[in-house]
Amino acid sequence: METVKKGWAGHTLSQTPGRPAQRTTPCPAVPGGPRRRDNGAVTEPIPVVRAVDLGTARLLPDLDRPRAWLLTVDGAPQSYVDLTDPVHLEFEYVRRIAHVLDVAAPPGAPLDLLHLGGGALTLPRYAAATRPGSRQRVVEADRALAALVAERLPLPQDSGVTVETADARDAVAHAPAASADVVVADVFGGSRVPARLTSLGYARDAARVLRPGGLYAANVADAAPFTFLRPQLATLAAVFAEVCLIAEPATLRGRRFGNAVLVAGHAPPPLAALTRRAAADPFPARVVHGPALAELIGDARPVEDAAAVPSPRPPAGAFGTPRA
Repeated sequence: METVKKGWAGHTLSQTPGRPAQRTTPCPAVPGGPRRRDNGAVTEPIPVVRAVDLGTARLLPDLDRPRAWLLTVDGAPQSYVDLTDPVHLEFEYVRRIAHVLDVAAPPGAPLDLLHLGGGALTLPRYAAATRPGSRQRVVEADRALAALVAERLPLPQDSGVTVETADARDAVAHAPAASADVVVADVFGGSRVPARLTSLGYARDAARVLRPGGLYAANVADAAPFTFLRPQLATLAAVFAEVCLIAEPATLRGRRFGNAVLVAGHAPPPLAALTRRAAADPFPARVVHGPALAELIGDARPVEDAAAVPSPRPPAGAFGTPRA
């Protein structure tokens, strides 16, 4: 069963029960965000709608949090950002990737990060706030979307984040070897991971870019019997020495379509710290590794480039929006 969050101006999203209800009080006008209008007795944020290279983007204000915005493209939620509080992470899978960033080095230590997929730059903003001095390169395929985010949701001048428009697979292929402490892959064409980012060739490129001790973290989505997820795990296991998976128990038990964060590296990740953070989340998740991960992979084979396919299309309403 799901309920809906009605805190977005002109929009609703599916929400798992158990989260506190959202208020619908309009937030005050704050300089520096998207433009605002006077609506009688109150001033409220205005949703922004713009055609971008890969569809129609919408910036929808969160009426509960001043200067917080939801980005959707063709109705699919892409990012949530709070410009005042960049460590507030609304989406569960984003928090799970943030857990990986948190355990990748001692607290506060700067990192060199490569982000494949930019959206509204939620995780780059988080890393800039929690690890000052980090050098971050963001690769976003949609030039018009990147321009919209830069215009309406600008980064602080000292963020250390560089955004470039390029194809993610090409960017990884041409990135210097051993140049990143963490590679984050959160690339979706609409609501599906492109096939070019699901193969052995791509995984080998990502592994080459990582430094010794570095971590690769990727967001994917699937449902039982995991005909996409299992080969993805097999692909990473064929390239990296260590692989684990972070996902909600309900997804792992086959009860729902959902996100899974795949984590891989040349050396063992800090599993104990990662497990504690995932379990303590408002929406607890499991970290699957070792024999349990091998059992999940089963007889799945690594994905050759010629056989690569995009991730499955989400079922209607899986993320609170209708699908064609």
